[in-house]
Amino acid sequence: MIVKLLTPMPDWWVVGAQATRDARARGEGAFPLAPKSPRARTISIDGKGGKVALRIVAPQNPKGVYLHIHGGGMVLGAADMLDPMLERVNEKTGLACVSVEYRLAPENPYPAPPDDCESAAVWLAKNAKAEFGADALAIGGESAGATLSAVTLLRMRDRHGFTGFRAANLFYGAYDLSMTPSQKHFGNERLVLRTLDIEKFMAAYLPGANELRDPDISPLYANLKGLPPALFSIGTADPLLDDSLFMYARYIAAGNRAELAIYPGGAHAFNVFPIAIAQQANARMDAFLARETA
Repeated sequence: MIVKLLTPMPDWWVVGAQATRDARARGEGAFPLAPKSPRARTISIDGKGGKVALRIVAPQNPKGVYLHIHGGGMVLGAADMLDPMLERVNEKTGLACVSVEYRLAPENPYPAPPDDCESAAVWLAKNAKAEFGADALAIGGESAGATLSAVTLLRMRDRHGFTGFRAANLFYGAYDLSMTPSQKHFGNERLVLRTLDIEKFMAAYLPGANELRDPDISPLYANLKGLPPALFSIGTADPLLDDSLFMYARYIAAGNRAELAIYPGGAHAFNVFPIAIAQQANARMDAFLARETA
């Protein structure tokens, strides 16, 4: 169904990134249009590159805060496109959700996206208690959001001496932008994410002569000591499969607690589709966040 739906659709680099973002915002494409949460509000904070918008979806009396970073290859996606997921996290975990509206490539390439996520994390570390009445913090995201979550954890540890996040929810991230074997060999079946898509996203995000194995770009190559418990979730039909396998191995070898959840047959972004493994993966994610922030 996914392949049939996606195969005739134009590529974002042909029609333009903004045109593709606009089409997704109208619900055109593989991903169903998510209704907006009536409880959502947006605030603006000061960031390295100017103002950063944070979309907040919170329950009454939060038990903690989940810093969420959306996916989209650093090019697509938006903080207001996953409101039902943020509401579910509210309900199942008691956590307030703060989703980062980070700047996107190609208009704003590296380091703009991680700079905005770092700014959001710094703000949350300072203001969570005053803003939400609780300071149990978790971080996570999907795809590029998982990549940026890992980079943000490293920046907070190394640049700010902050290791206060209690959990990292890392859904099918790309942790080696020099390309793992599964990225290189996946091919071009249009099952959400192809090898070609990865190459185009990376060209937009990293247009300069960047060192692809710089830990700030590819967190697989970082010193991973002293990071919070993590849940790595990945499907076997995802070109980013090796990224989670490798990152999980390095993560536990560094002395951190981690879980690796592999879903047979799961495509990239499988957890947003109405299928059984999506329900399983989302339930495990909710249970992980609730447990680690209790």
